[in-house]
Amino acid sequence: MLFSEIIGQEHIKAHLIQSAENNRIPHAQLFVGPEGSGTLPTAIAYAQYLLCNNTEGENLNGNESCNLKFKNFSHPDLHFAFPVTTSSKAKSHPVSSHYMEEWRQLLKEQPYGNLFDWYKLLGVDNKQGQIGVDEAQDIVKSLSLKSYEGGYKVMLIWMAEKMNTACANKLLKLIEEPPNKTIFILIAEDEEQIINTIRSRCQVLHFPPLAENAVKQALIDKYTLEDAIATKIAHQANGNFNKACDLVYQDSEDLQFETWFIFWIRSAFKAKGNKAAIHDLISWSEDIAKTGRETQKQFLHFCLDFFRQALLLNYNATDLVYLETKTDKFKLENFAPFVHNNNILEINQELQDAIYHIERNGNSKIILTDLSIKLTRLLHKKSV
Repeated sequence: MLFSEIIGQEHIKAHLIQSAENNRIPHAQLFVGPEGSGTLPTAIAYAQYLLCNNTEGENLNGNESCNLKFKNFSHPDLHFAFPVTTSSKAKSHPVSSHYMEEWRQLLKEQPYGNLFDWYKLLGVDNKQGQIGVDEAQDIVKSLSLKSYEGGYKVMLIWMAEKMNTACANKLLKLIEEPPNKTIFILIAEDEEQIINTIRSRCQVLHFPPLAENAVKQALIDKYTLEDAIATKIAHQANGNFNKACDLVYQDSEDLQFETWFIFWIRSAFKAKGNKAAIHDLISWSEDIAKTGRETQKQFLHFCLDFFRQALLLNYNATDLVYLETKTDKFKLENFAPFVHNNNILEINQELQDAIYHIERNGNSKIILTDLSIKLTRLLHKKSV
């Protein structure tokens, strides 16, 4: 993957190229950015730039056979670690090496993909993956060997916040004092979830969401869309190229999430003094509880975004509103007045708590039923 293939983030690319040209390469870096901002493709492009001795900011005067290996993401000095879980392929002690075929498929098809896309590809979206101590042992083992081509070795850890404590502690010394010419690139969406001792040993690089124009141009180049359609999708994507691609294919999980959300909201409004609507809320909770935990978490994050968008519209911050509902007879402007200063903080907290408990394997049906009953009360609160 080349820097020219990365969407936007020009200042970050320039910084990485300059650091490589000046031979000032930190041994441990942490790339932090929201979903779809290009942290993973940028890390791979940076690794290719270093390992293939590319110069002049791109694939010029570099090692051609090395660049060919990168096209298949199979360079022997580029190592990957990412969240995994048990499956039919690895029934116990799963590590990244068990899933390299699927990983390369994800990189080819969805380099801007998220954790939900990864679990869906593995067919394990009913489980939660992690980077465990078995993975740490594999990392230590692979980095103790000499580099295949005599240059750098790059260890790229995607979704580093999914490292459990045992793994993080085992890697601590290695990240602090890696073998000669060994570079760690950690990629995360939420750096707060990475333990401080790891974060403090990394040079942190923050990626902003992609500019709307950059997303629009990338959509036109990739899908040959008309300018007006690309502009609309880029606005709805809100700086997330992964979401923009989903919207092009019309297979975004957001369409299903919107259906669930609107049924939930309508039932919550009716539930005050209405037994039938309470039954609707309970059966809704049961239906959502049957989906995988990653799907449930993704849906609740969607709900958070929906409430924020409604609040922004209620307070006339229309320039920041990118959400467009697809459901008939449901308009965001009609819903917006019910989300205000007297309930938004509590709604936000309840959703965050539900995500927290689902993440820790709480009973989804109980968590979602409890959330539904609380939402009924909060939506009927009057604005102050």
